[in-house]
Amino acid sequence: MKTYSIASVPADGIGQEVVPAALEVLKVLQQRDRGFRLRVETFPWGSEYYRHHGLMMPTSGLETLRPFDAILFGAVGAPDIADDITLWGLRLRICQSFDQYANIRPTRILPGIRSPLSGRGPGDLDMMIVRENSEGEYAGQGGRSHRGLPEEVGTETAIYTRAGCERIMRFAYELARSRPRKKLTVVTKSNAQRHGMVMWDEISAEVGAQFPDVASDKMLVDAMTARMVNNPGSLDTVVATNLHADILSDLAAALAGSLGIAPTANLNPPRKFPSMFEPIHGSAFDITGKGIANPIGTFWTTVLMLDHLGEKAAAARLMAAIEKTTAAAVFTPDLGGKAKTKDVTQAVIDAL
Repeated sequence: MKTYSIASVPADGIGQEVVPAALEVLKVLQQRDRGFRLRVETFPWGSEYYRHHGLMMPTSGLETLRPFDAILFGAVGAPDIADDITLWGLRLRICQSFDQYANIRPTRILPGIRSPLSGRGPGDLDMMIVRENSEGEYAGQGGRSHRGLPEEVGTETAIYTRAGCERIMRFAYELARSRPRKKLTVVTKSNAQRHGMVMWDEISAEVGAQFPDVASDKMLVDAMTARMVNNPGSLDTVVATNLHADILSDLAAALAGSLGIAPTANLNPPRKFPSMFEPIHGSAFDITGKGIANPIGTFWTTVLMLDHLGEKAAAARLMAAIEKTTAAAVFTPDLGGKAKTKDVTQAVIDAL
């Protein structure tokens, strides 16, 4: 029997509610599967830790996480702490230090869920967004000068390297090749951003030439938003920069019914470091403590984690339980229902 070590970091807001729910489901899944075990250790890092220690995680935090097979992350952010402190102090610190350069965000309309797109249902939206997760607009390069003066200046420099572009393009093409439709859409803004984005386009074409079996096309990011709404069925695998994919994946989640159902995986493909798995919905302090957070996004995130660990049968079983639950319309308020977090959790456990 295989045993995997999982670092649980619920962090902030509803992360404190949905991560424990996922661990409850995983405990039952282990009993049902019997082919593997998860050894989970939970770390109390996040905004509350910052209030006591002045850091979002201890200075030794990365070394503590390094031996784990995977990290299950909740959400980060608090109303009383600047967003750049919370994000760069925890989530981005882990992502960048562990070179989790490939962020994948699957989007489907699950059974029973109504898309805001009229007449769209399961099968009409099925895409995998690949987000470059290590550089681009979130490289952290820039600064501020003349603070508080009329001449104050703030710069944010997007960084694109040939190595970074090549590896995410290769990852995206390989992922597209593995999917039935073998189709990749490369998102860009090279008409206006004529240096880094032009290089992005050139490298995508160079890498694409090595994948003649994958059909590819290119879309400007603004036109891409319209295509996602007007013709989502034309999209399969999508690759975009750090910022563009961050925005487009939230749109995709909304088109699928709710941010509350959307998963993501921050992958270190060479597996030199642990990968990190999290729902995309954020800390949602407006509903924290009400017991109504949708745990489906976190459950689907654990499906990605199990698949990454090689437990594909368990991942498929959990996904089937999720779909059985949504088909039965066990919905939290974000999906128009009245169920509590614990109700959805129990429904998935019952399905397992």
